[in-house]
Amino acid sequence: MSMTKGFLVLESGETFSGLWQGEERVERAGEVVFNTSHSGYEEMATDPSYFGQILVLTAPQQGNYGEDDKWWESRRIWIEGFVCVELQNSWREKTWKQKLIKHGVPILTDIDTRTLVLKLRERGTMWGALVHESSPEKALERARQLIAEKQKGEKDWVHLTSRRQEETLKGDNPRGPRIAALDLGCKENSLRELKRRCSEIRIFPSRATPEQIRAYNPDGIFLSNGPGDPADVQQAPETVRALVGWKPIFGICMGHQILGRALGGETYKLKFGHRGSNHPIKDSLLNKIYMTSQNHGYAVKLESLPKTVQVTHVNLNDNTVAGIFDPTRKAMSVQFHPESHPGPHEASELFDFFIGQTQ
Repeated sequence: MSMTKGFLVLESGETFSGLWQGEERVERAGEVVFNTSHSGYEEMATDPSYFGQILVLTAPQQGNYGEDDKWWESRRIWIEGFVCVELQNSWREKTWKQKLIKHGVPILTDIDTRTLVLKLRERGTMWGALVHESSPEKALERARQLIAEKQKGEKDWVHLTSRRQEETLKGDNPRGPRIAALDLGCKENSLRELKRRCSEIRIFPSRATPEQIRAYNPDGIFLSNGPGDPADVQQAPETVRALVGWKPIFGICMGHQILGRALGGETYKLKFGHRGSNHPIKDSLLNKIYMTSQNHGYAVKLESLPKTVQVTHVNLNDNTVAGIFDPTRKAMSVQFHPESHPGPHEASELFDFFIGQTQ
């Protein structure tokens, strides 16, 4: 392992140099995204929504409270790279650095993240690569190879992060409903929130058919978060479209986008996405304004939604659609993370609202 010069190269050709920490030839390409949270690096790295992405943290100090697998949001680390100003690396505490290295995640520190983030805000989300080379010229050449190779891969990122087999979890509330959860790249804390309120949860792969879910005969259907472009997701939109109106539905992030498309709406790519734990939301369903944890790069287009669908949540930073509800068919979804982790907890009441719809 080394601590030598490394580079983050954007597809535009712009190069950012920093300190390479870890294995020399563990180089990766992916979408370069930034998160404004001050804590939660473990939850972010293990969130399947970050599949295919190089994570840039705007908060300067990372790794300073160690790591513990109990905070993981899935079975593995999904990010393609970890970029920050400072990474804790002392004799007393360097466990997060060691965890990233163990899982083959390249690390680049001591770079000008402020300039990088301003560039991403100005130009929009770009592909990039983390490379360990001796010069910017060699770094650019290597990065272009990595980016081109990565972009040839499977576009249905939801399928790549979803479970392959059905899984059943026993709930904590014997009198609670039975919920079918469509795994689009699900965070564990969503399942924990459901588990507290339900008698049983059956988790289905992203490409499950309507017939499979109907055979389970749940009281409600949950659509999880997940990575990538909702337009590239196979089977799930058709499955949800066939189930809308049959049982109450609650979607989160990718689940929100899939439900929006299933109801007849369209989705589009945001310039640089929403990623952080301080995004204000106006919620007309619970009649509140609160801060939320967010991580997504796409949104539902307001003008495309049918008149039967109400816009119940609005992102107060840019007025994008952050939640919808079709009361006649009991279908609802939000474009943020009410299960938090990391982030505020006020929106967790939305799980109670959904459970109430199943009664």
